[in-house]
Amino acid sequence: MKKDFDLLSLGEILLRLSPPDNERIVRGETFQKQVGGAELNVVSGASLLGLRTGIISKLPDNALGVYAKNRVRFCGVSDDYLVYDEEPDARLGIYYYENGAYPRKPSVVYDRRHASFCKIGVEELPQEMFASTRCFHTSGITLALAENTRNTAVEMIRKFKENGAIISFDVNFRGNLWTGAEAKECIEKILPYVDVFFCSEDTARLTFLKDGDVKSMMKSFTEEYPISIVASTQRIVHSPKVHTFGSVIYNAEEDRYYEEEPYRDIEVVDRIGSGDAYISGALYGLLAHEFDCQKALQYGNATSSVKNTIPGDLPSCDLKEIDRIIRNHMGMGAQVEMER
Repeated sequence: MKKDFDLLSLGEILLRLSPPDNERIVRGETFQKQVGGAELNVVSGASLLGLRTGIISKLPDNALGVYAKNRVRFCGVSDDYLVYDEEPDARLGIYYYENGAYPRKPSVVYDRRHASFCKIGVEELPQEMFASTRCFHTSGITLALAENTRNTAVEMIRKFKENGAIISFDVNFRGNLWTGAEAKECIEKILPYVDVFFCSEDTARLTFLKDGDVKSMMKSFTEEYPISIVASTQRIVHSPKVHTFGSVIYNAEEDRYYEEEPYRDIEVVDRIGSGDAYISGALYGLLAHEFDCQKALQYGNATSSVKNTIPGDLPSCDLKEIDRIIRNHMGMGAQVEMER
């Protein structure tokens, strides 16, 4: 039976405020207003590529909540499973992002405590939601934000799994939200439910205390848990404005690793959301191409690489543009300086 959605995701929607260009937070007088959040970034990117997606979240019932909802709709993401906080203390979490320029690194200041999302509960959402999607995605950020969001996320993972959904999980470790030991203990409890697992090499070493090379660490997760696919991104930061990006994907059933030539010397405009863009591309490749890991690799790498060149959290490239970038990266067809 066809599902209403290809991908649903649970996560906090954040208001992002950034000083323009390379201005500093401590001295700038204006901020650019945008919306982001790891899970919203994922479903937005997947929607642009052609999947039917939705976000599960809780917003304040005020003008900022309306602004966030409008941005969700603008991205082609369903707002069917947004719920609203009508309490006097309802608020939208905020973060401030400052661009870096060598030798000064980018920086982030969070103001997200007690946001409305931290109050979200399973009982606020219709039970039929759990049978409405092919895939459910969330991240370690949602687990780390508060005890309530952790409990809600774990219960949702179980319910979606019981209804036959593919479970996708991104560790997305944030040291300002919890310790490595706390993350390891919590995430290991949900890994028996996870089908597609996103974990960087550094996180595998520092949080899960793995050793060996990246491929052996990836494979070890599938030996310890019934995980089908593990993806690990690989970023080299030459400077805040120049990065190289690639990834490795391991398919446990095939016992095979997928790799390609990385995207080198990317001209970075804004790296925020590029890891989420990778997940959106990888999930598109899997869900639109019958779990083809080569497609997941190509779409993940291309979508992430081009997101680095776009300001704001949210991606803005459709399938046609990403396909063209993949062809260019593979050296297929005529190479032109300008698309026109």
